Formats: sequence, structure tokens, C-alpha cells
Amino acid sequence: MRTYRNAIFAAALAALFITHLVGGAAAPRAGAQSPAAKVTYAPVPGGVYKIDPAHSSIGFAVRHLEINWVEGRFKDFDGTIRFDDKDVTNSSVEFAAKVESVDTEVAARDKHLRSADFFEVERYPEMTFRSTRVERRGKEGYVLHGDLTLKGVTKPVALPFKMTGAVKDPWGNTRFGVEAQTKINRRDYGINYGNAFAGGGLDVGNEVAISLRLEAMLPAPKPSAGQ
Repeated sequence: MRTYRNAIFAAALAALFITHLVGGAAAPRAGAQSPAAKVTYAPVPGGVYKIDPAHSSIGFAVRHLEINWVEGRFKDFDGTIRFDDKDVTNSSVEFAAKVESVDTEVAARDKHLRSADFFEVERYPEMTFRSTRVERRGKEGYVLHGDLTLKGVTKPVALPFKMTGAVKDPWGNTRFGVEAQTKINRRDYGINYGNAFAGGGLDVGNEVAISLRLEAMLPAPKPSAGQ
């Protein structure tokens, strides 16, 4: 009889545990999120947007010893997107990054990158980009053309990009996303440090892959006087 009672007790505990896992009719925990519905983006309204550094990244990657890629980013930057919703090709972009803010998550390497071997930050503290035109490519794609200035050298670059339609944040601001990638040759900008291998290849690659993931914000209209 005692064994039978123990079996019933164990079964009851198991049923309680399973009910807790499955959820049944139990109320959700405070602060728990319900499954998100599919996002419906709004058209991006025209205006002057600020790039939000807290939710954006300016990243790069360089081949190391011909076997792997070293990635990094610039942490201190700002920028403006003047977006024309009537004709995207009339839009413009500009941004500036403090080159001293370079971060590859290795302090000794970052110190070397700030030296005259690479960015020479004391003499050239900023990297800048100013667009010259926007080209439509396909139904959803665009190419941003502009001038990149790095280490005192200005060269034209092309940035294929895609946009993510607008959303309202919890404070009433309008935001949209931009993703862009391109490649440049670091030697075009006077960054020549590195050595060739006897068997071919370089210890530090010449090609730099640039990746931009930007979140642009249009501030909510300020309430008019008297409201």
C-alpha cells in the first residue's frame, strides 16, 4: 500500500511539473513578451535624419597572413542623412569618424593602428565621407557614390546599400535602417605597412572590406506652444 501511495504522489508531481512547463492556462510572468507579429514597415518619410551611434556600426575587415580576417570598427562617429522621399536619388549622406576610436578588441594592435604605420591619428584625426549622388539599382537596391577621405587622401567610392522601411520608436521618433558594403585598397590612402611573403601573398592584406549597419532617426515633432 505504501508503494502504491508513493507512485500516486510521484505521478501527481510529474503532472504538476509538466503543466508548469507547457503553460496551460497559467498567466504569463510579469514583463514577459508575447510572440511578435510580422513587422509591417511604413514608407520612409522625407527629412533630415541623424545616424544613431548607439545602434549603428562602421566596421571593417582585413586579411591577415592570407589565412583569416581581422575585424574592427570605429566607435566614435556621427552623421546625417538627408532623405528625399519623393526621389531617393536626390538624397545625400555625410558622416565623420574619429580614427582614434578604432577598436579590434586587441589593445596592442589598436595602438599600432593609431601610429604612423597605419592611420597616424595625431596628424589625421578624422575619416569623412560625403556623398555625391545616389543611383537606383533594381527594385529595392541603390548605390551611394561619394568621396571618402582617409589619412589626408580623398578617393571616390561606391556603396551598394539597402534600406529597411520606417518604424516609430516608443518615444515617437521615426527610424529606418541602412546596410551597405564596399571594398577599398588601403594603399590608395597611403597605408602601406606590411610585407610580402616569399611564396606569394601579404602578411596584411591590401583589400579592406567595409560594412555599414546604420540606424537613422528623425526626431518626433515638438508639441506646439500651448499644447
